Amino acid sequence: MRNLVVFIAKNYFFFLFLLLEALCIYLLVQNNKFQRASFINSSNQVSATVLSTSENIQQYFYLKSENERLAKENAELHSHDLLSFSVLTDGWFAVNDTIYRQKYVYTNAKAVNNSTNLRNNFITLDRGYKQGIKKNMAVISSAGVVGHTQDVSENFCTVMSVLNSKTTINAKFKKDGSFGPLNWDGVSYEFATLNDIPTHVKMVKGDTIVTSQNSTMFPENIMVGTVESYYREEAKPFFAVKVKLSTDFKKLTHVYIVENKLKQEQDELEKKSEEGNKE
Repeated sequence: MRNLVVFIAKNYFFFLFLLLEALCIYLLVQNNKFQRASFINSSNQVSATVLSTSENIQQYFYLKSENERLAKENAELHSHDLLSFSVLTDGWFAVNDTIYRQKYVYTNAKAVNNSTNLRNNFITLDRGYKQGIKKNMAVISSAGVVGHTQDVSENFCTVMSVLNSKTTINAKFKKDGSFGPLNWDGVSYEFATLNDIPTHVKMVKGDTIVTSQNSTMFPENIMVGTVESYYREEAKPFFAVKVKLSTDFKKLTHVYIVENKLKQEQDELEKKSEEGNKE
């Protein structure tokens, strides 16, 4: 307190000057309409700027919870999309609304760990078997395919991403349905290779590649990427197509885990047929 008194005593001329200046401004504003209006307008602008800045800061801190809410909402919308259902009957009439049966169910998740610079890359998500996650479920983002679930614990799961030498995705040209297996060559996180495309297929740079109907994990027509270039495989009547992936794995945050509720039935039937052919 003593130091404060000493400081004011040493600089009282300055503080007196400020006080007189403030008094002059007050008298000027109070006794002149033009100056009063200008002062009020200026103070309103300052207040508006301060309030706007404060609001922007508050909104920034709410972004995380808002993104999580939107991701959950999008998962619900995907699950109720008509493309997530399969037709049970070709007739016009049905009892108790049984024309459609839900085929795909979406669960939103967040990537808590992710690698892109290894030969076999994995992603860790904050969802596990407590949230209904199982092995071999498709994982997609708003931009396109990501990979499929591998190991599952109580509250987490690992995803074998597209950027893994052991990952194979059935993909096709959106324009004509020509399909083949898509694999990663381990070079760049931005590109993968679509193989076994017949040489009669006409393609140009920028053609869209999507998931095919041959996949039991991924819904059909999920974005994979676009054609970057292509070349003919040596001594084979096929093209190898370099595909620029639509998902940016360096920025991956929010994803959707997709359950095909009819996958087990299809897998068991196909396995039974394969075993029958071996006999």
